Amino acid sequence: MTHSRPRIHDLLEANSLAPRRDLGQNFVADPNTVRRIADLARVGPDDHVVEVGAGLGSLTLALADTGADVTAIEVDTGMVPVLRDEVADRPNVRVVEADAMRLDWDEMLDPSINWILVANLPYNVGTPLVCDILDFVPQVQRILVMVQREVAERFAAAPRSSAYGAISVKAAYWGSARIVGIVPSTVFVPRPNVESALVEITRRVPPTTDPVELFTLVKTAFGQRRKMLRKSLSGVVTTEQFEAADVAGTSRPEELDVDAWCRLTEIVHGN
Repeated sequence: MTHSRPRIHDLLEANSLAPRRDLGQNFVADPNTVRRIADLARVGPDDHVVEVGAGLGSLTLALADTGADVTAIEVDTGMVPVLRDEVADRPNVRVVEADAMRLDWDEMLDPSINWILVANLPYNVGTPLVCDILDFVPQVQRILVMVQREVAERFAAAPRSSAYGAISVKAAYWGSARIVGIVPSTVFVPRPNVESALVEITRRVPPTTDPVELFTLVKTAFGQRRKMLRKSLSGVVTTEQFEAADVAGTSRPEELDVDAWCRLTEIVHGN
């Protein structure tokens, strides 16, 4: 049984807890929403799921119902005992008290196993956490997270769109990203001021371009996204290098897809 709105309020009151703004806590208080996320995650008894920001266990319970092995990570020391009580009868759930932004992921998640990240991420860590997972946690093969809609749109954005930016290139380098659902603010306690969206990122074998070199170049260019590349990358990329990479120096950063960024990076670094 997943958590209803009255259940969320009862748990908070009974344990003298309140959502913490500093941790970006907004609890899903709608059973249909968490069941929908579990369905979209396409997980079952043979899968290993890691959930970040498990809170009071709304999504944790829905994921546990699929039969998947769930590692639920929660940083709030006040929430952890409540979470453990809520999943005490679920042998397929492991609760870990930890800050996901400081974890040793290889220690937490067996690198020999393919993992799926499924989470309602706090708004304040959504972007950096997903980027860290993409960059440093290859055992997470698929990601399905609920984040602020604007953030989801950036991850899934295509070149030449207004939302396309450095994190769009990062997502495209490591895999394919798509928005699979919109979540209204009315399903949360407390109710946020923005809509949320579910974004799915599925890993692929990345290009051979060095990711550190690539993302450094991309970040530099998008730091002045309104300027032509010959201006934003002045002193970094020469006219001859633009020509060798078949990239127009008059282009702006959002016009280049990940393949063009990889070509330019390889030419600049002599690869």
